[in-house]
Amino acid sequence: MENTPEIKTRLDKVIEWIGEKLSLIFLFIVAITFLEVFLRYVLNSPTIWVHETAIFLGGSLFIFGGAYALATDKHVRVVLIYDNVTTKTRHWLNIFHHIMGLTFSSMMTWAAYKMAKESWIKPWGDWQLETSGTAWNTHFPAYLKAIILITMIIVSIQFILKLIAEIRLLLGGKNV
Repeated sequence: MENTPEIKTRLDKVIEWIGEKLSLIFLFIVAITFLEVFLRYVLNSPTIWVHETAIFLGGSLFIFGGAYALATDKHVRVVLIYDNVTTKTRHWLNIFHHIMGLTFSSMMTWAAYKMAKESWIKPWGDWQLETSGTAWNTHFPAYLKAIILITMIIVSIQFILKLIAEIRLLLGGKNV
């Protein structure tokens, strides 16, 4: 059985490049976590910033991971079915996947917009970023909600571009 060509848009290539650079942040998270453990348990001098920073950075990378997985075609797929059908059927399964993905990411974008708006703008209209409520009391929750919104917009655009490219492939055209 021949393989279905992988659809790789320009946006996918940019996301993959950014993702490879951002993955280095995991090393920073490990380093500051090690620093915190050393300061807390060896020197008995814990920090107020490491835990919150590590969670924010890790959460941000996790959110971006969805766009990266879609860009690198590493998302979950039922290969038992997908690998045992014809190339034309694979194209139809991909189209179905992209439509469902677009539907889901569009709904997530709307929910992320509402969540981000509430964390940036108070009900009475004042601009005020949500804070963590910890001793450090950063604006990380508001920033993270904005990152979720931006990432979901990007994922929605990815699904649109992949859907267009898949339809072109099905109709005998070129990949994007």
